Amino acid sequence: MSPTAEPQPPSGGTPDHDGSGGPSGSAGGAAGATVAAGGRLRRTLSFRDLIVYGLLFIAPMAPVGIFGTLQAKSHGAITIVYVVATIAMAFTAYSYAQMVRVAPQAGSVFTYARVGLGEGAGFVAGWMAMLDYLLIPAVAYLFSGIALHSLVPSVHQWIWTAVAVIVTTLLNLWGVRTAAVVGFLVLAMEIAVLLVFVAAAVWALATEGAQRGWTVPFTGEGGFSTSAVLAAVSVAVLSYLGFDAIAAFAEETSGGSKRVARAVLTCLVVAGVLFAVQTYLAALLAPMSAAELAAKPAEQGDAFYATANAAVGEWLQKLVAASKAIGAAFAALAGQAAAGRLLFAMARDRRLPGAMAKVDAGSGVPRRALLGAAVVTLVAAVWAARRDDGLDHLSSIVNVGALTAFGLLHASVIGYFWLRKRAASPSLLRHVLVPLLGLAVVVAVIVEASPTAQVVGGVWLVIGLVVLAVQYGRGRKAGPSGKAGPSGV
Repeated sequence: MSPTAEPQPPSGGTPDHDGSGGPSGSAGGAAGATVAAGGRLRRTLSFRDLIVYGLLFIAPMAPVGIFGTLQAKSHGAITIVYVVATIAMAFTAYSYAQMVRVAPQAGSVFTYARVGLGEGAGFVAGWMAMLDYLLIPAVAYLFSGIALHSLVPSVHQWIWTAVAVIVTTLLNLWGVRTAAVVGFLVLAMEIAVLLVFVAAAVWALATEGAQRGWTVPFTGEGGFSTSAVLAAVSVAVLSYLGFDAIAAFAEETSGGSKRVARAVLTCLVVAGVLFAVQTYLAALLAPMSAAELAAKPAEQGDAFYATANAAVGEWLQKLVAASKAIGAAFAALAGQAAAGRLLFAMARDRRLPGAMAKVDAGSGVPRRALLGAAVVTLVAAVWAARRDDGLDHLSSIVNVGALTAFGLLHASVIGYFWLRKRAASPSLLRHVLVPLLGLAVVVAVIVEASPTAQVVGGVWLVIGLVVLAVQYGRGRKAGPSGKAGPSGV
């Protein structure tokens, strides 16, 4: 293992600085831009790299795995589900764009809540986001294992899942630039396969016709149901969790925090368009109705593949499966990288063991934090892969942690711009109304989440509050932010 550098505090978190000591619009300071010195990360990522990481984590064909579930839940109105989900997530993306300019550091929502609401809220936001940053990659790895097992049934899916974890972890440890380059190639492959699907679907519609009315993906089968759509949106947001991971690379981006903010918004819009197009076409061609899928839950996981096979042929089914296998593994790669940055930032602030706050001098990545995230993800993914109901268990709980963190993000915008910086003439629309709307959406989605997800999220929150209380009870010293433990709450 390469030698590691001891962590040093980041340089604040003011709106005009990027954490390297230089202006946010510059290359980022003499040492911070080129070397991983003193717990700082290298500034090597471009705007394209950020988009690659975001779209990789989201995955251009993310709806494939949950297409059948969403069809059943929404009564067939799957496309409007993704339109609503995109709008809902746009409020969150906008709040990210506001806060990344304030605190352009690794840690994402953990850092933003700390700046906007205080140390205690920052820990809770990071703790809740940690649940999802560790489990979302596990779900993606499991998708990869399932897809590879469908192509090579002689190898059990848990073995494929473990192989995917190991390969992508090695790429992440190699360095952020290497992972970004390989990720770009994988992303290009995924988009190419998606274009093939779109072209084949359009041809099938032109020659064979649709299985149902052209407006059904928007209105539903048998009439529009608001409650059904909202219930489906609570699951559909799983497809979007990842665009926010771009913010975790703020300390590794050249060009300043504005580039990160623009990448977050761009990534969400691109993903929303891709999701709406593919689900609309698939819904028109699906051989099973929403009612049939609801009556046969076992058929929901393969619904997209079955549609490709029935409408076009087995070759398209296998192509989509292969793309999903590779794409899901690299979605997990991006998620694992973001999880490592979150653990790194929390450790640097003395909220997690300090060993995770060390940056590898050779690769410039937080190696120990990455390995910690990889171990947790590997255990969760392999455990789920060895169970028939493993995917159901994982996918049902991954949303609540991130949604809670999103809620604290919106509150952070109000807290920072309106309550802490009133002299700076905050905007009522941008800094109060928009985050309030975003917070309302988050609360509505959490209410519609499954009881299992709500219970797991609540238990995880209680554990986090106990950990926070213990830390304060021991009189935690001032962290890198310069705030003195309990007084920062």
